[in-house]
Amino acid sequence: MHRNRELYSFLLDKATQLTEDWYATLNKNDKAGVYSSPDRHVIDKLKQQNHQFHLHFFKVFLLEENQFFHDLDEWIEDIGQDEEHLNTPIYFILREFFRTQKQYLDYIEQFAALHEEKYTQAEINAWYKIVVKVFSEVMERFTAANHRYANKIMKAQQQTIAELSSPIISLKDNTALLPLIGDIDTERGMSLLENTLQQCAEKNVTRLFIDLSGVHGIDGTSAHQLSQLIESLHLIGIDTTLSGLRPDIAMKAVKLHLPFDKVTVKSTLAQAIHTIT
Repeated sequence: MHRNRELYSFLLDKATQLTEDWYATLNKNDKAGVYSSPDRHVIDKLKQQNHQFHLHFFKVFLLEENQFFHDLDEWIEDIGQDEEHLNTPIYFILREFFRTQKQYLDYIEQFAALHEEKYTQAEINAWYKIVVKVFSEVMERFTAANHRYANKIMKAQQQTIAELSSPIISLKDNTALLPLIGDIDTERGMSLLENTLQQCAEKNVTRLFIDLSGVHGIDGTSAHQLSQLIESLHLIGIDTTLSGLRPDIAMKAVKLHLPFDKVTVKSTLAQAIHTIT
């Protein structure tokens, strides 16, 4: 009942004006995000994205719903992974969806007034209902896409941080150094185990110096993971030397039965490095 080619053509003619009106009334005082950008290229791209949305959305008055969303989903995915939009608070973006929805409802009201005798109130109500229904679906799909891509970026950043927090520094003759700094909590302990083994394999390390002089604290789970790391290094044939054990950490390590029989222990990193021949 909502499909109507005449309404589609009316709205299509207004697409450019809709974008210009939308941007002219946009709150450009947001403290962050794409809508407050003064960059001309960002602004032009933003307007183009808005205009493309109109061209896709108006087809709801022509197409079956399944086909309509098939065409619109590509736009949703593009905006969902757009860097400028990923750096924009989601509530700002939803605010603009609602503002655009109001624009559409206002233009439908204008169209109905221009054809007062031609269309029934039931037909007009069907237009309003489909706009509200589809906007709800679009916002849900966009939020899901935005969340998915934001999580993907966050995981990549976490991986980078994890790698930087346990860097393997190559020395000479297949020896390497792993200097650890700060507290080692459970999460860091897990990444330490995975990243160290991976980097040692990539660098063909046969002897690894692990310096703990910069470690301020270690929990029970992390001590267990450090034990697993030592065991794993031993199993793949890597000689391990520990240095810089603080007294409190050394006591905890003894209580947790770390496999000191599989490592060489030196009081300082200098003493450990001095053993390289």
